[in-house]
Formats: sequence, structure tokens, C-alpha cells
Amino acid sequence: MGRGKRRHMSLRVDEAAAVDLERAARRRGISRNELAERYLIEGAAQDEFPQIGFRDGALGRRATLLGTGLDVWQVLETVRNHGNSVEEAAEYLDVPAERVRTAVRYAAAHTDEIEEIASREIEAAVRAEELWRAEQELLSS
Repeated sequence: MGRGKRRHMSLRVDEAAAVDLERAARRRGISRNELAERYLIEGAAQDEFPQIGFRDGALGRRATLLGTGLDVWQVLETVRNHGNSVEEAAEYLDVPAERVRTAVRYAAAHTDEIEEIASREIEAAVRAEELWRAEQELLSS
């Protein structure tokens, strides 16, 4: 979720919030500033796109369509695989079209982020399939 040029910012927060932030940052193995920046970025995104949430995964943090278990990149890929039809993708995913449209709008506003995540996820899936095929070949010998 890097955004390029950085700018210094100073703010005051409630003592309990500062302690909670420091504790959460330690648990994640990142700096307090990194976590605060992530919270600011994700909070602003959630204000603009209330149906979008964020979660960690094996290949990093990613945007999700809340209540569906779907990552935004997966929704976008499904739309693309259905001729860019939001309605067809919504039917396939069994999700209301407006929810799919929300994911597509988020992806449009955060194209680099979504494309990077999709690329990593697809690459990991291809590698997993290669390993599975190699395993099957080895076991059938």
C-alpha cells in the first residue's frame, strides 16, 4: 500500500490509544508509525468504500469485500472473466451486483495495489499447481 513521497505529520492521541497502537505494532513486528500509517490509509479507504475491509494473508495484506470472503482482486478477476459484466459476475458469485460494483470501484481507485496483489496470488496458485503436478508424477512412478 505504499504511496510514494512521504510527508511528516504530527498528532496527539489518547494515552490508551497510543499504548494499544504500540502493543499491536509489536505483535505484528512493525513500527508504530508503519501501523498508524496503515490504519490511516485503510480508515480513509473504508470511509470512502464502507463495504471494503482489509485482512492479512500468506501473501500480504489485501482489500476484501466485507461479508463475502472474497478479495477485491478475485471479484475483479471474476468480472473480467465474465466479459466485464458486473451483473454476470454477481450472479456467478451469488453476491448483489451493487456489492460487486463496489469492489470494482475500489479496484479502479486503487489499481496498482489490486494488480500487485492479483499478480502475487496468481503466481502463488500457478506455483502450487506446478508442485502438485510434480508430486503426482513422482507418486505415480
